[in-house]
Amino acid sequence: MCFDSVAFKNVISNGLVLDKNGNKMSKRLGNGVDPFETLKKYGPDATRWYMITNSQPWDNLKFDAEGVDEVRRKLFGTLFNTYSFFALYANLDNFEYKEADLPADRRPEIDRWILSELNTLIKTVDEAYGDYEPTRAGRAIAEFVDAYLSNWYVRLSRRRFWKGDYSDDKISAYQTLYTCLETLARLMSPIAPFFSERLYQDLNAVTHRETAESVHHASFPKVNEELIVKSLEERTQLAQKICSMGLSLRKKSNLRVRQPLAKIVLPVHDDNFRQQVERVKGLICSELNIKDVEFLAADNNLLVKSIKPNFKTLGPRYGKIMKSIAATVTAFSQEQINALEAAGSCNLTIDGQPVELLLSDVEIATQDIPGWVVANEGNLTVALDITLTDELIDEGIARELVNRIQNIRKEGFDVTDRINVTLESGEWDNAVKRHIDYICSETLTEHLELVADVNDADAQTIEIIDGKPAKIIVRKN
Repeated sequence: MCFDSVAFKNVISNGLVLDKNGNKMSKRLGNGVDPFETLKKYGPDATRWYMITNSQPWDNLKFDAEGVDEVRRKLFGTLFNTYSFFALYANLDNFEYKEADLPADRRPEIDRWILSELNTLIKTVDEAYGDYEPTRAGRAIAEFVDAYLSNWYVRLSRRRFWKGDYSDDKISAYQTLYTCLETLARLMSPIAPFFSERLYQDLNAVTHRETAESVHHASFPKVNEELIVKSLEERTQLAQKICSMGLSLRKKSNLRVRQPLAKIVLPVHDDNFRQQVERVKGLICSELNIKDVEFLAADNNLLVKSIKPNFKTLGPRYGKIMKSIAATVTAFSQEQINALEAAGSCNLTIDGQPVELLLSDVEIATQDIPGWVVANEGNLTVALDITLTDELIDEGIARELVNRIQNIRKEGFDVTDRINVTLESGEWDNAVKRHIDYICSETLTEHLELVADVNDADAQTIEIIDGKPAKIIVRKN
């Protein structure tokens, strides 16, 4: 039996609902919403989820159809795509969860992290339901699906599903993702009864791990406290924050993620920060496509910082002496700025009055230096080396070619098909020759040939380097 993959639908009723501008719906204003059309267009589960999570049940709901569509896409679409990804590779590997559960200490850190976040979620959702706060429960589930499961765990684990033998690493990936999906089905069932039922049934139809005939008869998930590791959650969230800042710097510099870069530099305020980053260094390098992460002492002379007061937070507390506070803060030395970042606050006496200056009371920026771009967020600074060497450029070209071949594979080949590639010669030749093993491995290419002229009816035109067309032929081996 194979994991099935089809769309899901739901139903809900609620109290007083206003239009998106907060006005009462009426025929006279013409701002009413046909509930049956809404359910037909977006599905009952998306409508129900939106109405429950958009505002607390005891508050008036400003109903906006665009919000329902966003829920349908971001939550249910994302979760459906995650299940579809799992089902595709689970069917290829005949995974049926027949193996015993791998113990946590035999699973990779990324699996232990998502299981820790999952059990933290179970605790949060259970408490929210117990306190009659389905809004809080739904929002926590949506955040887990989007920020943790889809955009981090599945994306960073993709290669583990489609590459390599059926090893403990791959089994761990399947077991972990299955556990997340099956647990989510039970957690979300009170709010999304139809989607959760189908997800539960499709998973259990293959594995038969659950004896309950319906998700609505199944027991609520229980927290496994032994799997919750807060230090692991904290360092992974730190990695996510560093990567988010690094990706923003790439975008600012118009550097595609497929273009490798040499390194990022992080000023270090304490040993714990350095140790936490060291543990997730591989993830950061992979996510940002950089070769290394380096550390600087917080009092380094490389990064020059500027500081200015945040009048929105300081004004209400120290309005009468704001002018003097502003003058004092803008005159801070580099040592004073570093000390404030490290401690999170400092105490001053200005115009004879005690002033507690918090990190949120100031805006700290770091000046860019030649060959680098820098970003600040709170007490975290990320400096990205944007200098491109010939070696880095060639590797970037190779990655772009891999992307183009993979796009062609998606259109007319099965996931496991091996291929032969004929590519027109051009400015990319050195890059292709230097990285031919990598290109072939990533694309399941048996033979890659560079030729002066590609003249064939099956030839396609791709763009490896901006503005430079190249003809390519991709055939099944």
